Order: sequence, then structure tokens, then C-alpha cells
Amino acid sequence: MEKLKDKRVFIAGASGTIGMQVAKLLVGGGAKVYMSGRNSAKLQTAVEFCGIPTEQAFLMDISKEEDIRDTARKILESGPIDILINATGIGIIKPFENLSVEELQKSLQVNLVGPFSLIQAFLPGMKELKKGLIINLPGILGKTPMAGAVAYSASKYGLNGMMKSLREELKRTEIRITQLFIGGVDSAFWDTIDLRVQRDKMIIAEEAAKAIWFLCQQPSSGVVSEMVIQPFNHQVI
Repeated sequence: MEKLKDKRVFIAGASGTIGMQVAKLLVGGGAKVYMSGRNSAKLQTAVEFCGIPTEQAFLMDISKEEDIRDTARKILESGPIDILINATGIGIIKPFENLSVEELQKSLQVNLVGPFSLIQAFLPGMKELKKGLIINLPGILGKTPMAGAVAYSASKYGLNGMMKSLREELKRTEIRITQLFIGGVDSAFWDTIDLRVQRDKMIIAEEAAKAIWFLCQQPSSGVVSEMVIQPFNHQVI
């Protein structure tokens, strides 16, 4: 496994439940972690929780390209990053007939267009190094459908397809792409979703973070193209 020490890592969405736990693990492994979040209070909590300098944390809204470009410019001033982790996303779960065009567009903007801009901002630096690792979290609904998840699945299936196509473009480089299809994590994701779920039977956020931490150390001679993790009592694929 590759060592984390001195690796430059950027976690977009690090103020979220999983992102924060991943950041702490990576800092503990000696990586230089940069992080972003769209809420200043939550981002400050993440900074204190992980023990990173405040200058390595950035307010960034993944739905705004200017935010992404500004954050990337500041991080890349000191050189390319080795690992890009996209832990951003929103979930709008409701029946199709109750879903508005605006909600569909918001899902696509945050879960698909935002990651497109994010990767486009950091990929040139990886190409310069001729190596790098990009980790996305399409979630299990980016691989298998669920009733009420029309907007969410559309955006996550799109992310999955986009990354598979990009992988074809990068075949002659050592830039690797990993998709983590993780489902049913007991996180803040469910706080605003009006759906009866058994959070006590979901994957613990710390364990989900350990999976990402592991993926950051995959050996340079290979790549984990996909990883699927689900609660054992709700295995759908």
C-alpha cells in the first residue's frame, strides 16, 4: 500500500459527516490535507476536529464554478495535489410527481456539474505530475435505482458515466479513478429527508471513512476501479 505521509490531498465537502472523518484519518497518516465546505461554522468545526491550519480550509459551494476555480487556484499555488476526494452532494428524495424541475436541476448542478468543474480544475496538475488519484462517492443509488430517487439517481448515474468516460481518456497516464458506491450511511444526509429509515442499522460514518482512507493507499501498481459497501441487512447489488 502507498504511504500517506506528505501526500497532498484535497477533500471537497469535508465539513460533512463522512468527509470530516476521512480528513482526520488522513491527517493522522501524515498527509497534508486541504478541505472545503459551504458552511463556515461546520467548516471551522472540521478544522478543529482534524487539527489542520485554517489556511488549508476553504469556503466553497460546489454548485458555483467561480468558488471552485478560486479554491483550486489557492491550493495549486503550492503545487499539484496527489489525491482529490469529492465528498460533496445533496439528496432530494421524493415521488416523481412531486419533484419540480428546479429540484432536478439543483440535483444535477450539485451532484454532476459541480464535480465536473472540480475535476476539471485539478486535473491539469495531475497531468503535469503524470499521476494522481480521484475518488468519487456516487453512492449506491448511482448504481441501482430506488423509488423516489429520480433526481438523485439521475445525477449520480451521470457522475458514474462521466468518470468512466474520463477513465478512457486517461488510460495512457497513471491518473487513477475510483468510484465508491456506498449506501445507507448514518450521516447528516438523512437529516432533511422525509423518509422512514432505520439509521441504527446503517453503516457507521467512521467505518465509511475508513474505506476511503484505505482507497487513498491503494498500491501504485493497480487501481480499485469500484468499491461497493452496503448495510448487510439491505444488500441490493
